[in-house]
Amino acid sequence: MCRLLGYATSGFNLSLNDVLGESSVAEFRELSEIHNDGWGVALLSNPSEPPFVDDGGAPTPETGTKLYKSTLAARHDPIFNDFAADSARGGLWHLRLASSNLPLILENQQPFFANGLSFIHNGDISDERGVNIVLNRAYPVNQSAFLSTGGRSDSAIFFSIILEYISFGFALDEAVAQAVRQLRQEYPKSSYNCMIQSQDQLVVLCAAGREKTSPRIVEIYDEYGKGEKAHDYRVLRYRDVLDRDGKPAGVVAGSSGFPQDEADGWKVLENNQMIVASNRTGEYHLRTI
Repeated sequence: MCRLLGYATSGFNLSLNDVLGESSVAEFRELSEIHNDGWGVALLSNPSEPPFVDDGGAPTPETGTKLYKSTLAARHDPIFNDFAADSARGGLWHLRLASSNLPLILENQQPFFANGLSFIHNGDISDERGVNIVLNRAYPVNQSAFLSTGGRSDSAIFFSIILEYISFGFALDEAVAQAVRQLRQEYPKSSYNCMIQSQDQLVVLCAAGREKTSPRIVEIYDEYGKGEKAHDYRVLRYRDVLDRDGKPAGVVAGSSGFPQDEADGWKVLENNQMIVASNRTGEYHLRTI
């Protein structure tokens, strides 16, 4: 039960402050008053100096991903502002509200990172009795893929299934779609809203099993006096990223909770709809799953 944010540009570096504006970034960060179980960020940024040059380390394929995760709430972590000002051609941001009493350990913080892919998810993959998938010993999970995520949560299982479909030869967007189709066979009402980022693409998916906000989420928001912000909890919106000349040069997408006015170009990503974007050219298109 988290807040998601991601963007891709046409191959040039922009910070989150550049993409959203500092006031919207501040409002996104303030969501961690409620989503206070940690946060994380993954930025696509090529290092100015390759790490293996001076110390003898073996050259590796390009990854160029800066990854940071913390069990602190974003509003209490001073390094958040440093990352918000850090330029990148693509990035994922995640504010966590842990689901189903899953432990608040660093391994469960997102983004997860494996095989050059960064992944974030908003949802609680549980059955009608509220039993989380991590407790379902009978559910088939590729243990090698699961261990590669570094996580122990339902989101890590979701990511591992995507990784398995990629290993079968599916393209990134179709691997995400296949993973959701598989999980929905046993967990049809769960939310699979997610974002995944490679060196070449950003994929953003809205796939909520229940479009109406669950009573528990409303209760949590009410406890903070912000129940009115819970009505569109499952909604993802997107708009063009603009270059310094004001021309479209990519896409940004985010969960609700910070300013996303239609007048500013924000559009609703419909349920079971996906954005497939290049973080090399900035081009993107929509598809259904």
